[in-house]
Amino acid sequence: MNAASSIQSAHNPLVREIRRAVARGGLTRGGLCVAEGFHLLEEALRSGLRIDTVLATERAAPELRADFGRGRKPRFVRIGESLFSGISATEHAQGVLALVEPPQWREQDLFARRAPLVVLDRVQDPGNAGTIARAAEAFGAAGILWVKGTVAQWNPKTLRASAGSLFRLPVIEAEAAEAAEMLQSRGAAIRITSPREGAPPWELDWRAPCALVIGNEAHGVGSEWARAGEPVRIPTAGVESLNAASAAAVVLYEAMRQRGAP
Repeated sequence: MNAASSIQSAHNPLVREIRRAVARGGLTRGGLCVAEGFHLLEEALRSGLRIDTVLATERAAPELRADFGRGRKPRFVRIGESLFSGISATEHAQGVLALVEPPQWREQDLFARRAPLVVLDRVQDPGNAGTIARAAEAFGAAGILWVKGTVAQWNPKTLRASAGSLFRLPVIEAEAAEAAEMLQSRGAAIRITSPREGAPPWELDWRAPCALVIGNEAHGVGSEWARAGEPVRIPTAGVESLNAASAAAVVLYEAMRQRGAP
């Protein structure tokens, strides 16, 4: 690790800004996302994103082996263990945290490939949202429409659950009506997960333009999606239904199987 400045006070402006972003579950005022842990730092670099700042404790600093390339190097800051614990969003902190410039996507990026889109409709749990993003990348989805009312995309817990997939998967935020209109204008079939109604995913064609809507954990999809969409049911034995992330993974895997494994 290169020569670094150090932080000694909990009142340091950088510490306060990171603490604010973590508490609010979003970006810093400078538009940077908080990526905690060695894995997310490596994923950000692998995704070609700019790392603005890296904070590391004395314990973690010797383990930093990342190759930051030939471009603009991040600012390195050493921070005490107790101060780091005060800004960490994880139970077992690794002592390293990066401020990353998130990717910027456009509507056309969502439709660049012939693969299903995922729509997150007011999904509230950051673990669910992040895990769905990870499944979407793993099973070749084209991107995500992140409907307003869903947990923040750059909530540190959402990003951690995505294991870095949110650094690469095209994501556009939109109101529900705007998202539905976007899909309909592109001729995409809208399908909504349902615990009791609809055909199982293997009886539907996922090779044509389509979108899978994952609704709120407690209330399901909104009325605009229920009116516009075709229900998809995952038959289960012994349990009434799967949670949002598991249901999304099952359907997206079937969609990939029909298109051919990547």
